[in-house]
Amino acid sequence: MQIVTCSSCGTQNRADESKLANDQARCGKCGATLKDAGTQPVIVTDANFQIQVLEESNRVPVLLDFWAPWCGPCRMIAPLLDQLATESQGRYRIAKLNVDENPRLAQQYQVASIPTILIFKNQRLIDRLNGALPKQAIAQRLDQAVAA
Repeated sequence: MQIVTCSSCGTQNRADESKLANDQARCGKCGATLKDAGTQPVIVTDANFQIQVLEESNRVPVLLDFWAPWCGPCRMIAPLLDQLATESQGRYRIAKLNVDENPRLAQQYQVASIPTILIFKNQRLIDRLNGALPKQAIAQRLDQAVAA
């Protein structure tokens, strides 16, 4: 069994690996198909930030994307972050936080414009990227975080 966070609603679910592999695992709250957490960005909220970002960053670096659905540049980099999540091979984790629904964390980390990307390692903020950057620039910063 594996704990997987629903990418639609953020609920944590216990899922069998064979069902995850066959896209048969469903969220107990919203019914959405669960994806392997290592290959999909994780939805982060004010409530689950401690577990999904800070505690997870003890294991691997976590990239947290501060975004909003109305933000054009945020929508431009979303597919790039999805690709990076698919390519991660467990070396890092990609997470997304909607600033409209979770203003406390945006304020805490002084996010003045979006998209803003923060990279955490060992429960500390180690890097900050602002604006819509190319995939290669984001990947390079993630590689530096993995190597550090």
